[in-house]
Amino acid sequence: MIKRIIVISLMLSALLYAETKSENIKENKKENIYEHNCIPCHRYLPSSLGDMYMRYLKTFSGEMTLKAALKAFLKEPLEQTSVMSNLFIDRFSVKDKTLLNDKQLDEAINIYWDLYNVRNKLK
Repeated sequence: MIKRIIVISLMLSALLYAETKSENIKENKKENIYEHNCIPCHRYLPSSLGDMYMRYLKTFSGEMTLKAALKAFLKEPLEQTSVMSNLFIDRFSVKDKTLLNDKQLDEAINIYWDLYNVRNKLK
């Protein structure tokens, strides 16, 4: 009898653990849209995403203008609208158009903003 109770309780705990793990994975997928879609392409470039953030911040100065400009660029990347130098563009070209929809793109840009926003680190 005790063996059955122990086996049943272990099975229930394993089931609860698996369900919790599954929910965490779903949440992490939402949070990692930036890591999944942005970092792999930028990993091997000489200019980091932090450096690119600083270029955008220097050019567009505020959160709303930076996010709008970045979103517009990612949806329709053109050499004329890039904040990168001509030397960088000549060597690595302009990126391909994003495959993310507007909601995913907004989420990735918000994660990017939060990750590199200097003001968040001053608090």
